[in-house]
Amino acid sequence: MDSLSFSKILASPPLSNWSLNSWRSKRIQQIPEYPNKTDLTMALKTIERSPPLIFAGEAKQLEASLAEVALGRAFLLQGGDCAESFKDFNADYVKDTFRVLLQMGVVLSFAGQMPVVKVGRIAGQFAKPRSTTHETINGVMLPIYQGDIINETTFDEKSRVADPNRLLRAYKQSAATLDLLRAFATGGYASIHGISKWNMDFVDQGERYKELAHRIDEAMGFFVASGLIADHTQMSAFASEFWTSHECLHLPYEQALTRQDSTTGRYYDCSAHMLWIGERTRQLNSAHVEFLRGVANPIGVKVSDNIDPSELVRLCEILNPRNKPGRLTLITRMGANKLRSKLPCLIRAVRQAGCYVTWITDPVHGNTIKAPCGLRTRSFDAIKDEIMAFFDVHEEEGTHPGGIHLEMTGQNVTECIGGSQGITLNDLTRCYRTQCDPRLNASQSLELAFTIAERLRKKRTKTT
Repeated sequence: MDSLSFSKILASPPLSNWSLNSWRSKRIQQIPEYPNKTDLTMALKTIERSPPLIFAGEAKQLEASLAEVALGRAFLLQGGDCAESFKDFNADYVKDTFRVLLQMGVVLSFAGQMPVVKVGRIAGQFAKPRSTTHETINGVMLPIYQGDIINETTFDEKSRVADPNRLLRAYKQSAATLDLLRAFATGGYASIHGISKWNMDFVDQGERYKELAHRIDEAMGFFVASGLIADHTQMSAFASEFWTSHECLHLPYEQALTRQDSTTGRYYDCSAHMLWIGERTRQLNSAHVEFLRGVANPIGVKVSDNIDPSELVRLCEILNPRNKPGRLTLITRMGANKLRSKLPCLIRAVRQAGCYVTWITDPVHGNTIKAPCGLRTRSFDAIKDEIMAFFDVHEEEGTHPGGIHLEMTGQNVTECIGGSQGITLNDLTRCYRTQCDPRLNASQSLELAFTIAERLRKKRTKTT
């Protein structure tokens, strides 16, 4: 695509057959029933009058960066909490997640010799899709927990009622989280020296990744010694560009935060820089697809082995009618064996249709198991196997393995088994804190980054 035609696409007017309310005429799922409709209306009107959490210009910058990923010139790192919590929120919690993503970004960028676009599952990841509307415990049936933006985890009747005031609390916490992230990114926390030291502290726990970490440390030392970057400054390529994302689930909340860009006339969902549609809400006639096809943010779609190639192509055409690189990210979640058999035909169908997409893998959701103690967990080895399968398939198909999407935390939790820490099924109860699904801890996340880095380095050396 030449630069002239690309610039024309960027300047395209809003869709003529879409409105802020058009999703209400479609099939609606995963949106709770609120007993108090008056309080719901008041909460949504308050959010409508409140400042946007992000700005259209920021979403445009992210789309430009993701276009580089779609064209094979960058890598996307997307990660964060399964579901953010009201009770666990504090500055250190946000800082720890930010730190691990920075560490991972440095490792991946160095190994791949390409920019890494860092997008957090943060500052808005409060709603969770559920397969049932109710759960029964000891003969008592109550509404299912749907995330802190809707109700509480405590199993009693009052806690499980959908509360509109929680929408306001989610908005305020998202705003505070964004303030913290911007301060960490630009206030010197993400210095070259700090990032390098964090990575060296990690590899001191084991030998396997020490060589790569030392090479990164030496390269950063060279940048400082040569005066290319001052030691006390943040690395703009790694730190200052940090974006937010969450699953677009609670449509009334998302609509309340949607604003019209004064420069283009396009609508942007200003709750996050990037939104994605989950496996349960990606149907062609769904309200969620209808809403997101009309907002101009970069968007993602979770893709399991259940989707048909023709359905996926049609979804790409609906969500990215102008076929802009950077607009649409396809997030595969299948399990390693199913991915090897299913992904090739999906890649071929999308490529044959001429659709510009970014392919990334979510290796956690297809690998959830139930431990004997009753807790849900995931195996580090199974997650790693799906990542390797993702790279293998793209290598065979001649396409770009564009990134990774992880449920992870900067905390030292014991929710996923395996990794260099040797977490076992017996360790799960030691520090199991998730609001919903099990997350990789900081060490496991960084170990995965080093594993992917080895693969990116091999890929790079093959093409040079």
